[in-house]
Amino acid sequence: MKEECCFTAEGTEDTEGGGEGLNGISGSIIGAAIEVHKYLGPGLLEGAYEACLGYDLIARGHAIERQKPLPIVYKGVSIDCAYRLDLVVDRQVIVEVKAVEQLLPVHEAQILSYLRLSGLPLGLLVNFNGATLRQGVRRFRPFQSFSVSSMPSVVKNS
Repeated sequence: MKEECCFTAEGTEDTEGGGEGLNGISGSIIGAAIEVHKYLGPGLLEGAYEACLGYDLIARGHAIERQKPLPIVYKGVSIDCAYRLDLVVDRQVIVEVKAVEQLLPVHEAQILSYLRLSGLPLGLLVNFNGATLRQGVRRFRPFQSFSVSSMPSVVKNS
């Protein structure tokens, strides 16, 4: 299943992770989310959408983990700070489920932090509290880090 352009910031086909690839997995997740939203409509708690989305993803053949703990590694020590990933699909995609009036920058910061801490390659932020799901899905990749040594020098040697 191909994603519609409004759901993705990238225009390339991802094939990392083998098999279906990230675009295929995220397309399947979005399709399942649309199905859940059509069936349940807006106005329920996040936990209801999460459970139903998990059910649909399993029915579509995906492996899922619900409420997966996400520890923080601080100075080499793993510290459980009670962060939980709503859904992890096929050990590659984080799905953060929301049921809010509108998605805010804090929600985007949350999923970007989860991507950074987990090392996973893709995250979907899905807000079920709208008339349609079309405007409630955002796709995220972790920020690409770069080292100072890879930056071109702007200081001339004297």
